[in-house]
Amino acid sequence: MLLTVDVGNTQIALGMFDGSELIGHWRVSTDPTATYDEIRLQLTGILGVDGFTQEDVGGLAVSSVVPAITATIRRVAPSVVAGPIVVVEPGTRTGMAIEIDNPREVGADRIVNSVAAREKYGSPVVVVDFGTSTNFDVVGTSGAYLGGAIAPGLEIGTNALIAGTAALRRVEFTAPRSVVGKGTVEAIQSGAIFGHAGLVDGIMDRICHEIAGTDAGDVTRVATGGLASTIVPHCRSVDTIDPYLTLEGLRIIYNLNQDHE
Repeated sequence: MLLTVDVGNTQIALGMFDGSELIGHWRVSTDPTATYDEIRLQLTGILGVDGFTQEDVGGLAVSSVVPAITATIRRVAPSVVAGPIVVVEPGTRTGMAIEIDNPREVGADRIVNSVAAREKYGSPVVVVDFGTSTNFDVVGTSGAYLGGAIAPGLEIGTNALIAGTAALRRVEFTAPRSVVGKGTVEAIQSGAIFGHAGLVDGIMDRICHEIAGTDAGDVTRVATGGLASTIVPHCRSVDTIDPYLTLEGLRIIYNLNQDHE
């Protein structure tokens, strides 16, 4: 079986695959200061609770935007995994051409998402990933990665609003009764939820028009990330939610690298 680990700035998503089937998935908070022992105990504990042992894990695939945790997972991996380790980074085979100014600077998670989206939905395809930031990643008609956009995530934007004001407070991320809030809480919720949905629709429309012109309707638009189910119901420009897209991409890239060994 294959363990996939996607380390984000806020959360770490993990998935266990038996062949192409996702048989287990978990989310934990990201702590860049976590020690070797803490991460080892966290990984073994998560797997152990669901009955997996080191002998069950025949490989590990990792994407990370937190270098400190990447380095620690590399050290921890031999005590958790009985097989090869693939860390997605510059030089890792992905099967995808990267057509941006500096291919080495693009985040591993963005490439992983794009590889999975092309494999599952064809091209052209746009992925919007709702995480700490809201990332848009574009795969063109040729199947190459063309770049994208990065916007402040829902939580970051709302937290900045609360921190910068004296009277506003944190709210639950649910849609209010109406876009016209009848109180401060509903007004904040309206701006957060409907405002972020509008951001997604606006950027998605521009991207699709730029890469497809009058045939923008031919572009598949996929959402993933922890907050996708909160925002997408209020968007008009997203075709589907694929919550495990990143984990699927890690599986695809892991297998590609094994095939070339």
